[in-house]
Amino acid sequence: MAERSDRAPARWRRPLLRWLDGVEAGWAVPLLIACFVASWTLYLAIAYAGGGLHPDTLEAWTLGRNFAFGYHKHPPLMGWVAASWTFIFPISDVSLQLMAMVNAGLALFFVDCIARQFVTGHKRILVLLLLMLTPAYQFHAQRFNANAVLLATWPLATWCFLRAFETRSVFWAVAAGCAAALAMVGKYYSIFLVASFALAALAHPARRDYLTSASPWISVATGFAVLSPHIYWLATTGASTFDYALAHANGNALSSIDDVKNFLLGLIAAISVAAVIWVLISGTRLKQFPADFVAMSPGLRLLFYVAIGTIVLPVLTSLAMGTDLPSLWALQGLFLFVVLIVCGARYPIERFYTVNVTVIVAGVALVAVLVAAPILAAYRNVNGYEEARNLYAQAASELTRQWHELTGESLRAVSGDDSLAFATAFYSPDHPHYARPFEHQYDWGLPRKTTLDRGWAALCFKGQDYCGRWMEWVSSRAGTFVRREFTVQASLWGRPGLSRDVVVLMVPPRANGDAPPESAAQEFGASKRSPD
Repeated sequence: MAERSDRAPARWRRPLLRWLDGVEAGWAVPLLIACFVASWTLYLAIAYAGGGLHPDTLEAWTLGRNFAFGYHKHPPLMGWVAASWTFIFPISDVSLQLMAMVNAGLALFFVDCIARQFVTGHKRILVLLLLMLTPAYQFHAQRFNANAVLLATWPLATWCFLRAFETRSVFWAVAAGCAAALAMVGKYYSIFLVASFALAALAHPARRDYLTSASPWISVATGFAVLSPHIYWLATTGASTFDYALAHANGNALSSIDDVKNFLLGLIAAISVAAVIWVLISGTRLKQFPADFVAMSPGLRLLFYVAIGTIVLPVLTSLAMGTDLPSLWALQGLFLFVVLIVCGARYPIERFYTVNVTVIVAGVALVAVLVAAPILAAYRNVNGYEEARNLYAQAASELTRQWHELTGESLRAVSGDDSLAFATAFYSPDHPHYARPFEHQYDWGLPRKTTLDRGWAALCFKGQDYCGRWMEWVSSRAGTFVRREFTVQASLWGRPGLSRDVVVLMVPPRANGDAPPESAAQEFGASKRSPD
């Protein structure tokens, strides 16, 4: 049937076959990725029309507002990307949703760079289509954070490593070192990828030729050179990002075994749809797998060692150190297995199947945009989110309005519940800075006197006891302050949704320690500020 369809395709298949003809001409893959980015950005815009951005994305943007070679919670790449993006594009929900999907699109592009080393024509398309049937490049990608930023950096680093191993040229050796360093400043979990490169090089039959050349040593030197500003930052600031990472190493042998089991099951579940599709495509030809594995090309064998390392090394580390190991930390490495399976198959794949998978991928995107997204938006408008993100913009707007009414000045600094503070920094037209230093993000300490003197506000959802108690502590020491409550309500396409009360604490700016304006003094608390 597949061969007959390729010889005499139905009329509706012909445009798709012409598109597949354009793979080697250079336009078919970019068109596919562009359509993927556009359709899933549209999905995010509709599904979260009244929902606001995820706190992780808001945190990435907040980090990037102050350029540094390191931050006190995460490595800096996600902040750099968000800051670079909003330097060019507007600060809005759709803008950052597009940023997240462009990151996913870049990831797919770099995966294609790897696949084209081993296959040509529509098999390259098939690799990307199967990856588009995993949750990594849409749902995982939309929450732009330290995990999502690895979607693009891991295939880029892998591609550069493969080329450096094969060519041993200075250019690719330098590129491999730079890309590996980029992955490391994305998230330290990338150490498992870098270590897998080393193990793959040692396990490969051509290891002697590679290791006795200058290529690996150029890569190592370049990688350390690119990482040196971040290493210097770690050395001079106490390496607090390591402290945050090591906070996940709090388990025991029993919990680690459970984490490893869930880690492997989660990855299997994530790739299961693509695996089922591949089984249907291969059919009885799957029995050739052992022979195909034995006959695997040297490049694919190197990739195989890398893939195994990215699974085995974190598992062994988790068992040895008792670390957490959620499967979402490894979703960016799924491409390794898809490339291996598709490119390692030595039998021809009829274009009939690639067209069918294209229709499935397009159908999923259409259903997501036209059906799932509006339903999700309507449901969340009434039922909300765990983090109440569909109230972020309203809370930020109302706090800003009341601050202007009270002080007549722009809001400069905001704190309180982290998610609300990040959201206020993003959604308020004043774009105040997140006032709590990230090294003390979870300490709930007293704001510095200089921060309070310049003007400062904090907000919490009513019922957040930990935040409410902190506000009472701050207000007892802030000297003069205003404490208010207001109600915000979600809205979607003119339909009202859930509502929630917000508590705000405002400390207006004081010039040279002067008393606050008389119009506001009646609302201020009377407690004295304790010395800092």
